[in-house]
Amino acid sequence: MRRIETILLLSTISSSILAAETPRPRGVGPEFAKFYKSTSSFTCISNPAITLDPSRINDDYCDCPDGSDEPGTAACTHLSPLSPPQPGAGENVTLALPGFYCKNKGHIPGYVPHLYVNDGVCDYEGCCDGSDEWAGVGGVKCPDRCQELGQEWRRLDELRQKAARAALKKKAELVQEAARLRAGVETNIKGLEDEIRALEAQEAELERKYQELERKERGKVVTSKGKGSKVTVLAGLAKQRVEELRNALISVTGKRDALKERVKELEAILSAFKEEYNPNFNDEGVKRAVKSWEDYAANKVETDDSAEERDIQEIAKPDSESEGINWAEWETEAEESDTDAIYKLEEYLPSAVREWVHQKLTDFRIMLVENGILADNANSGSESKVVSDARNAHQTVSDNLEKKRSSLEDLRADLGKDYGEEDVFRALKDTCIEKDSGEYTYELCWLSRTSQKSKKGGGSTGMGNFVRFDTIEVDEEIGADGKGLGQGERLTLMYENGQHCWNGPNRQTTVVLACAEKDEIWKVQEQEKCKYRMDVGTPAVCEKTASKPAPKEKDEL
Repeated sequence: MRRIETILLLSTISSSILAAETPRPRGVGPEFAKFYKSTSSFTCISNPAITLDPSRINDDYCDCPDGSDEPGTAACTHLSPLSPPQPGAGENVTLALPGFYCKNKGHIPGYVPHLYVNDGVCDYEGCCDGSDEWAGVGGVKCPDRCQELGQEWRRLDELRQKAARAALKKKAELVQEAARLRAGVETNIKGLEDEIRALEAQEAELERKYQELERKERGKVVTSKGKGSKVTVLAGLAKQRVEELRNALISVTGKRDALKERVKELEAILSAFKEEYNPNFNDEGVKRAVKSWEDYAANKVETDDSAEERDIQEIAKPDSESEGINWAEWETEAEESDTDAIYKLEEYLPSAVREWVHQKLTDFRIMLVENGILADNANSGSESKVVSDARNAHQTVSDNLEKKRSSLEDLRADLGKDYGEEDVFRALKDTCIEKDSGEYTYELCWLSRTSQKSKKGGGSTGMGNFVRFDTIEVDEEIGADGKGLGQGERLTLMYENGQHCWNGPNRQTTVVLACAEKDEIWKVQEQEKCKYRMDVGTPAVCEKTASKPAPKEKDEL
């Protein structure tokens, strides 16, 4: 019994509270409802010193300087920024309400300017329920289309959300790829650091060896002009001379063979002359010629020159094809000082003593050279092959080390570059997209360059090179295809110092980015002479945002 009484009591209290609540006046949004709750008085929202009777709300007369007493009429439109300035309205008018509130049940609630209230036009874009034309001015009636428009909006919004999810997925892939590329750079840096440490140690060792060999070179009594030891030099000269003699022998043999052939031809002519001449022909000259040939033939001695010919042919052969001198035994690259070559005193000493004596003798000679007592063979204009090889080996490693250090600096600089949030543009760097636009094809290469190509032929015109990231405020419509910048702050890529314009500045391009499922150039326009703006969609700038379903309007009490 007591429980039933308690329930009845709570019901009574709730009914009393609900009865005390005042419905929101026409045109008031839920966020401003608190200012209109009182049933005894109304205070102007921005001018609390002014208090009005609630009956003066929406009486089609503007009593509050901020227009808050006329939320559902057009009485205060002279205060609206959309209207021309009115005399006595003041210069700094601040409206308390954003406009006339449309509940738009089944769609998205919103505001329209008070200027649109009862103007005889159905403003379905902002007020799909037609409540802004509540007076039916001129017989205009605006049926409620919120269910129809809301259903279409939700269909399009589902497509937008689907595209947004695909774009976010693509961005996640870009971020993952950027992380992989960054990790690759870090790995390369570590590898180069290890290589550089090893090369530095190798360079130091090669430099020590080179300096040691160069120092020893200065300790020699006589140098061999960089051609090896003296025996090697002599062997080289002998080899050269033998080659010269061989070539001369081949030349003389060739001439000899040619003369032999000539003699054979002459002998054949004279022999035929003797056999064919007429002995009865009384010509003294012919008789003397025949007699001379007979004497020559009688005195001719046949010799066997085969052995000599074989010897000549053997000598004329190159060393590699004959059993001549093996020059490789005498041509050595290692050098030895005159002390090593002539005296060989150290070879008669024990190894430990020999090394000590050799070093002392070398150090003593170097000391004499350094003090100007003996000539410095190292400055004689040439160096030994051993020293030259040591110097070249050191230089090769030194050059390689310098290249590695330069590559390391480039990688470290790249690691410190700005590639946008989460390094996402690292995955796009140097990739390019194009757009055909009239007589030109425009190209954007991420973080690299922008260019313009004429379809009528000719080269490419540079529109700028990437220099930095920036931001810009935009307030633009998004097309029915979902492409557009929309409203708010947008990331931009600044491309400057492009090709110089005739009678103008260097070209530059501001690339304004918005979220899209794929990389795509939407629009290119020349805002000023040689200053371009390129609107581009890319998943790289997409951010997670909550879906905006059409909210359900609460029932009025």
